[in-house]
Amino acid sequence: MATALAPDPYKRDFRTAFTAIRKLLQNGHDTAQVFLIMRALNGPSMPKNYARLLSTPEGRRLAYRRTELAERLSDPAFIASFAPGTVGAAYRDFLEATGYSANGLAEVSNLNNEPLIEDAYTWFGRRTRDVHDIWHVMTGYRADESLGEAALVAFSYAQTGGLGWAFIAVAAALKSLRLTGSAAFARAVWEGYRLGRRARWLLAEDYETLLHEPIEAARERLGISQPARYLACNPMQEWHA
Repeated sequence: MATALAPDPYKRDFRTAFTAIRKLLQNGHDTAQVFLIMRALNGPSMPKNYARLLSTPEGRRLAYRRTELAERLSDPAFIASFAPGTVGAAYRDFLEATGYSANGLAEVSNLNNEPLIEDAYTWFGRRTRDVHDIWHVMTGYRADESLGEAALVAFSYAQTGGLGWAFIAVAAALKSLRLTGSAAFARAVWEGYRLGRRARWLLAEDYETLLHEPIEAARERLGISQPARYLACNPMQEWHA
């Protein structure tokens, strides 16, 4: 009797993605749908990005160490170690303000309670997931269910090439255009994509080192520019550490 083959994790599943995006647009707090979309559409980008990581000596060092960032970023002593003005201090403030945690994000993403898979590509996928909130801090995009997340997922698509990010960004922009008749939201999302294209490839960074770097110096070094269109939509928000 023939055994059923496991689903190919690197094959796109548009049916699942469309079902999930409808639910996500109805409830922006339904984070599980985001990870369903990522799983359905981002698979082909993981081998490509992992190969890119291995193309540099520093990237090969990171792959050799294979640090689980969710564990590192959930260590209270590590989080407490960041000096004022650093990326890590801004990340610590972000965690305190939102109530988020690296472990919490990992738990939500683990939709079927699978064990940790010892696989190079899935490790890289977890690493991409675990830096998401650090990218919020670096880019200045708020962690909300509206424009902040939409602009950051557009930025993330530019950085990773994962189609799931683009799928969410475009759907959110079209929904806003339909509901408001204004293109300001869509322009800010498009700006997120352009800024992601201009920035250095952030997945090659050693985040344990980056978090100790002064945030303004890190933004300058990595080519992360101020999101003017996004800030114009949020006049009460300033772009700072």
